[in-house]
Amino acid sequence: MVMNIRTVAVIGSGTMGAGIAEVAASHGHQVLIYDIAGQAVSQAIESIGQRLDSRVARGKLSGEAREQILARFIPVTDIDALAAADLVIEAASERLDVKKALFAKLAEICQPQTVLTSNTSSISVTAIAADVRHPERVAGLHFFNPAPVMKLVEVVSGLATSPEVADGLCELAVNWGKQPVRCQSTPGFIVNRVARPFYSEAWRALEEQVASPEVIDAALRDGGGFPMGPLELTDMIGQDVNFAVTCSVFNAFWQERRFLPSLVQQELVLAGRLGKKSGKGVYDWGGEKPAVQWLDTVSDSYSPMCVQKKRDGVTEVDDVLLVETQGETAQSLARSLHSPVVVVDRMDGDVAVIAAAASNPHSATQKAIFYLQQQGQRVVQIADYPGLLIWRTVAMIINEALDALQKGVASEKDIDTAMRLGVNYPCGPVAWGERLGWQRLLLLLENLQRHYGEERYRPCSLLRQRALLESSYES
Repeated sequence: MVMNIRTVAVIGSGTMGAGIAEVAASHGHQVLIYDIAGQAVSQAIESIGQRLDSRVARGKLSGEAREQILARFIPVTDIDALAAADLVIEAASERLDVKKALFAKLAEICQPQTVLTSNTSSISVTAIAADVRHPERVAGLHFFNPAPVMKLVEVVSGLATSPEVADGLCELAVNWGKQPVRCQSTPGFIVNRVARPFYSEAWRALEEQVASPEVIDAALRDGGGFPMGPLELTDMIGQDVNFAVTCSVFNAFWQERRFLPSLVQQELVLAGRLGKKSGKGVYDWGGEKPAVQWLDTVSDSYSPMCVQKKRDGVTEVDDVLLVETQGETAQSLARSLHSPVVVVDRMDGDVAVIAAAASNPHSATQKAIFYLQQQGQRVVQIADYPGLLIWRTVAMIINEALDALQKGVASEKDIDTAMRLGVNYPCGPVAWGERLGWQRLLLLLENLQRHYGEERYRPCSLLRQRALLESSYES
């Protein structure tokens, strides 16, 4: 199939369409660029030329190669001209009605063997193909922004998509220097589905006034190893774009509460505070973002006299218990353990997010802080919040990944690859769960579900199965 694709048509000349067109032309294809606004096509080609100029200036591309790439672009203002394409990649409006009408038209004008694909990030490929003649040639080909740079491409099969078409698209993606992952058409596919908890748990913490935005972001960035905090990332993406994807996934899953949109984010969108592109979002991008106020070093007058491990995840420092979070609040633990308690939320970094029981004597909490600082941890204290910030978010991401795996959306390998390459997670979520321990993740989610009384935190069946297997191996 790949050898037969000489001419590629790209519909839509926005950021994604122009990026995809650049990728195709850079790998030797003649590229038809179509947009209902003819001026937008010329602007897209001009922007591609500027990016190529930058590569030439940096010694990444020769001047001759630049001219050859630009010569492969053919601006198109009449959609009938796309009949010459062997592969069509649609990167237009994220509206099902628009896509259905467009693909029905493409099916009329293109040859039966022309492969028709959509760059949609969350709309059902099955629905797009429903009214298309020869729907077996319709698939999703989801690039990530910026398309010339990002390696990941989700190859999405609808109900009717031919396996040969999906195979061919994967081979083409490899030839274009990309890493394809295969998945079935389901809301959000892999990345936009599994990534939802990264955002939603941050919005919930903000709504419940657990911590300031900069603390929430620092916890996930510096403590969880994510490249950027979730709130800052939504400002970079655009609050309107991120909110729209969340709403799309939420509604496509019949209002499943795991994907519940945030009222705080909705308020930002309604106010036009869309993030960096509008100047304000969660943060004011016109000035310096507020810095995290890490706790000052505690005086050595609180130097602990006795430190001992009570059991896994529990350390006794004089009269206070440090408990690694398992989804319970510090106050509930203090009541059941009849002791001052400080709950600790940390992973591999040098950040410890803590919550102290309200009944703690001040000196007990200070001893716990001093102990953590002596271990080289930067400590920040937040409200007494079950599961805290890092473990709670990671557990929800892993749970969502396992749910997608169990329901046949994609393979374990492709899910992990997609999340590492598509959103730069420090670890694939399934591999992450294996490392962190299925039993602890299950316990944390069960405690969260018990605390809130919500289905949102329901552990998926596959997580329960893996936790049982883990306990069997240990015994």
